[in-house]
Amino acid sequence: MYFVSNFAHGVQKDTIPNAQDTRVLGSEIAGLKVPAVIPNTDYENEAKPAYYNDTATPMHQRMEALVLDLQDRLVVALESLEPSRKFIRDRWEREDGNGYGISCVLQDGEVYEKAGVNVSVIEGTLAPGQLRSMRERNPQTANKLNANEEYDFRVAGVSVVVHPRNPYAPTAHKNYRRFEVYRKSNKEAGPVLAWFGGGADLTPAYLFEGDVKYFHQTLKQACDAHDPQYYPRFKQWCDTYFTNIHRDETRGVGGIFFDDLEDKAPEDLFHFAYDAGSAFIKAYVPLVAKRMTMPYTLRERNWQLIRRGHYAEFNLVYDRGTKFGLMTPGARIESILMSLPLTARWEYMNQPEPGSPEAHLLEAVRTTTDWAK
Repeated sequence: MYFVSNFAHGVQKDTIPNAQDTRVLGSEIAGLKVPAVIPNTDYENEAKPAYYNDTATPMHQRMEALVLDLQDRLVVALESLEPSRKFIRDRWEREDGNGYGISCVLQDGEVYEKAGVNVSVIEGTLAPGQLRSMRERNPQTANKLNANEEYDFRVAGVSVVVHPRNPYAPTAHKNYRRFEVYRKSNKEAGPVLAWFGGGADLTPAYLFEGDVKYFHQTLKQACDAHDPQYYPRFKQWCDTYFTNIHRDETRGVGGIFFDDLEDKAPEDLFHFAYDAGSAFIKAYVPLVAKRMTMPYTLRERNWQLIRRGHYAEFNLVYDRGTKFGLMTPGARIESILMSLPLTARWEYMNQPEPGSPEAHLLEAVRTTTDWAK
């Protein structure tokens, strides 16, 4: 039988003794209340903002408006669950004057141990390593970008990572961006190429199959409204990309992921980015509300931290966005590494007991499942 302990909040929150200790943590859940309505989860029926159809405005400015809007709407939705903290808004400017960002971060809350919703709108010159990486991953890009020529870039994007405190509430990630590349010698001619990229994925420590199906089905609905091939294509891409190769397991239970997307008119892709970015709020925040009040013990907390360690491994070893950011001169390191959890654990030779909930999670991340069925 589970019960809420009388541990003072913050006293033993991150103390992890023997994994077999089943004393209940989670004094924070006693004061949590699930709101009757979570704001900004009905994007299909909400009025579209002015920038949505403003074709007279350059696309890079409309994308800037979109990522700022997505940031604001998600922050409001996440804060609707959190009783003790608000997001801090940290606006920063690049030292060279080539752009800005707004980092919205909430740490040490009752619901969120760490949550970040970051916007960056920057431009600059592609470093040789960045140009080489872009050409290597995409033959079409290689055909358009000369390895011996200098290029400038412009990008507007929103990047989200949420690490809830409760081990039963899943971590989630979202990123949407538009990237433009210009010849340095003739920027006035417009972009040589431009594409959209992004996606969203779910990383639970404990598997609730109904939650995962809801997450995938919600993203699929957003994809299907624009192209019935998008969801299966981007779901497979997500499973492939978010893989810890050295552990032979995916980072979580997937979602959608795409990059270098330029298969339709920019206007169509912009509307897809709007819908997919908005769908994340509907797909994810209700799952946190559903799980944030579940009692948990040190065993679940310990497992959550181990899974967060695997999460950090992917972000530091494989993630292209992290690598690109760290290679960008004048980059803001705090914002780039915002995705890392506040706490994590690496335990030597941890092997869950066969048939346990922990082993069930491992089975899910070591196989491919069609969650949208």
